[in-house]
Amino acid sequence: MPLLLSEEQQLLQDATRGFLADKAPVSELRKLRDSADATGYSTELWGEMAEMGWAGILVPEEHGGLGFGAVGAGIVMEEMGRTLTASPMLSTAIVGASLIARGGSDAQKAEFLPKIAAGELTTALAVDEGPHHGPCRTSLAAEPSGNGFKLTGDKSFVVDGHVADRLAVAARTSGEAGETDGISLFLVDREADGVTVERTIMVDSRNAARINFNAVQVSGDDILGAIDAGFEVLDGALDLGRACLAAELTGVARESFERTVGYLKERQQFGTAIGAFQSLQHRAAHVYSEIELARSITLKALQAIDAGDPAAARLASTAKAKVGAVARLATNEAVQMYGGIGMTDEFDIGFFMKRARVADELYGDGRFHADRFAELSAY
Repeated sequence: MPLLLSEEQQLLQDATRGFLADKAPVSELRKLRDSADATGYSTELWGEMAEMGWAGILVPEEHGGLGFGAVGAGIVMEEMGRTLTASPMLSTAIVGASLIARGGSDAQKAEFLPKIAAGELTTALAVDEGPHHGPCRTSLAAEPSGNGFKLTGDKSFVVDGHVADRLAVAARTSGEAGETDGISLFLVDREADGVTVERTIMVDSRNAARINFNAVQVSGDDILGAIDAGFEVLDGALDLGRACLAAELTGVARESFERTVGYLKERQQFGTAIGAFQSLQHRAAHVYSEIELARSITLKALQAIDAGDPAAARLASTAKAKVGAVARLATNEAVQMYGGIGMTDEFDIGFFMKRARVADELYGDGRFHADRFAELSAY
């Protein structure tokens, strides 16, 4: 499949870029940060995004969505990366919708997917328990209780977990931490008895949460997929999230680069634009080449997910690892070429560096995905 967008996908890209430039410039993130907004994103803006169809971009048409596929979701995420738009797009429209579409019962799909598509329901994935990503290291216990289970344990780095209506919780119903077998998924009401949420404001001015589950009762109706066999559903949704995060990081890198090139053309030193200096031209050319590689592997991963390609998991890990490194390079070079003033709050470029760091860690950094790629390739 050629690494090109179709005409319909290009139209989506143009519409998304225009909408976000008008409704969600970087200045909006500043406002959210400075006001210490309790939600962490504009619910009004999310409602407008839902009207645009983005909340249901992965929801099948029979449940009120667009069914536009992973490439479409990646297009939206890349443009969000360019404007640093804070929204529940990743946590709800991508990961949450994917979990329910992949593992939900007919009743769960009928109840939750239309609400997600309409922007009426938000979700958050509670999977990690330590300082680093590791889904198979799940140890939060799900003990049999009545006709369901009681969940006991802690989760960290739950993006949008402080405001999500439903939490998709990875819990261990059998086996030991480190094993993929024995992991089950549950949809839990954030306000259920025994759920304690602590909001955490991250360095990129976004929000996550630490969540404690103290004997939280769930029923059989809350199970996503089969008992002890939730890892496959979880891993597939995570790969979609990873590829879409790679798309967002591509947008972060591209916008950082374009802003930096503009600055190089304007900044004068000794009566000459610093962009005329060959050493800076070489560095800029290197960043540009790396961004083009990042865009290619990200699109390939998204296309593979849409096609059900057996190599999709390896491509998602490759994209997440590569683009994380490229975004780090692009934002580091941007700040250096701006000079020390680049990290002051007067300029926006520091916001891109901070977002690149957090998004790189989310759902696995380069080391995690290098190891995962090796395992998937039977090295």
